[in-house]
Amino acid sequence: MKLFVPREREGGETRVAASPDTVKKLAGLGFAVTVENGAGEGSRITDDAFEAAGATIGSAEDAKDADVVLKVRRPNGEDLSTYRKGAVVIATMDPYGHEDAVEAMAKAGVTAFAMEFMPRITRAQVMDVLSSQANLAGYQAVLDAAFEFDRAFPMMMTAAGTVPAARVFVMGAGVAGLQAIATARRLGAVVTATDVRPAAKEQVESLGAKFIAIEDEEFKAAETAGGYAKQMSAEYQAKQAELTASHIAKQDVVITTALIPGRPAPKLISREMVESMKPGSVIVDLAVERGGNVEGAVPGEVAQVGPAKIVGHLNMAGRIAASASLLYARNLSAFLETLVDKEAKALKLDLSEELQKATVLSHEGRVVHPAFAKEEAPVEAAPTDTVGDAPKGEV
Repeated sequence: MKLFVPREREGGETRVAASPDTVKKLAGLGFAVTVENGAGEGSRITDDAFEAAGATIGSAEDAKDADVVLKVRRPNGEDLSTYRKGAVVIATMDPYGHEDAVEAMAKAGVTAFAMEFMPRITRAQVMDVLSSQANLAGYQAVLDAAFEFDRAFPMMMTAAGTVPAARVFVMGAGVAGLQAIATARRLGAVVTATDVRPAAKEQVESLGAKFIAIEDEEFKAAETAGGYAKQMSAEYQAKQAELTASHIAKQDVVITTALIPGRPAPKLISREMVESMKPGSVIVDLAVERGGNVEGAVPGEVAQVGPAKIVGHLNMAGRIAASASLLYARNLSAFLETLVDKEAKALKLDLSEELQKATVLSHEGRVVHPAFAKEEAPVEAAPTDTVGDAPKGEV
């Protein structure tokens, strides 16, 4: 079995889909691993480190012979032209809104698996790319906020006087939000948080933060069976907006993480709310790649809007790539292991198997995932609540 790990070329992606540890593991499963030269540079993994783990260093041309291709981002048309028909491609596919790209993978004849569609079940936890990357994104969001904030986070008592603790408000208590809460607390901030899911209250309070929400009957039923946030009514959103508007005006830092599966990110903070904040305030919009939670956020930039800075960095997990790649590579190798017949040391696809059924997008020239297939496909893929966003409706 031949496996290829390319260098990511789109969007300034700094992560890589393999690590020395996963190369060793995959080699043990029977894969001959080839890593494109320079693939790990953005994650501080050298070609020598990959070679020492058992990989061969090659070029993009090596993709044409690969049985399996591991990537961070969905392959583009140029990539697909180099893949052989029947190759298995595993990546974060970001298919919603990119149906033409899904169709292109089908036409190229590859079997494409979308890692973000991984079902949230116990045995798949180690394969959950959304959680592993969102966890780091939440951490990095707080560091970016602290960098832009021109005052200290913790309360400091000095002979010259007391420096008050920064007030941090986290909107969305999914994986990214909870890590942001924990990180801000470690830095000494006074932290509050909100979420539309009732279960989030206990999680927020367990981290030492105060929970802020309109806790009515709709709030009590605002969670799907899979643990994801539901779309709230316009009436509830108006009440929640009124509460958060008055709260935001008193904050030094706000971090937004809210996403709705398969839809643009909901607008949580209006320009008027931004204008109400104190001079020097900072907002970090983790949903900026999906349209943003904050009015005035600019993808890829730190925008000054009235008294506040709005941080719109793209690919937040990629800003801490050395850690993100190690976790992402582990997610991929754990899933790939389930596709291998260990005795025969050969690929064994079974698209009726739970994990494969949930994640497969294209197979044998057809789009087979029901969310994207234009006609009934022979292989049904079980729909999940995770559609390219992080668990529980968060990044």
